Amino acid sequence: MFEIGSHLSKRCLVFGCGNPLFGDDGFGAHVIAHLSAHFTLPEDVACLDAGTAVRDLLFDMLLSPQKPERIIIVDAMDVSGGVPGRIYEIDVEQINPAKIVDFSLHQFPTTNMLKEIREGTPIDVRILVVQITELPEAIQPGLSTAVAAAVAPMCRRIMQAISGPSIRKDPREDLT
Repeated sequence: MFEIGSHLSKRCLVFGCGNPLFGDDGFGAHVIAHLSAHFTLPEDVACLDAGTAVRDLLFDMLLSPQKPERIIIVDAMDVSGGVPGRIYEIDVEQINPAKIVDFSLHQFPTTNMLKEIREGTPIDVRILVVQITELPEAIQPGLSTAVAAAVAPMCRRIMQAISGPSIRKDPREDLT
């Protein structure tokens, strides 16, 4: 794909987040794989399967002299009142408290790295999530039917977000 660290010079970074060993939580990895296999990305865009290490990647990005214009975070989460398999664009404040640890600097829940990026840099932060069906308590690879059906629509939404204007949508807008 690209050299380690070369993604930091790209205009847009797409991070697929989550653990594919825990059902719907692996949505981000599935999206990045589908996007890489079925779409032609512009040269100035990098897609990374961040797994559960997005915090480290974001920290590296903040320390780099080169920064992207936009980052797109793709994840699965339980959106209050959400319908399984639906895609939503959310704001940083809407990140599920259980997920905040993934993004917080030094694991302090009060320091939200995405909020720091949004408020302290010119980087446009977009967070696209799918509503989970459920997360298993034990290892159980594979997506639920509803979430698996959202992979291709999420890829189309990412392609729009890559080239779209830097605007904030209604955070509860259904994007499916």
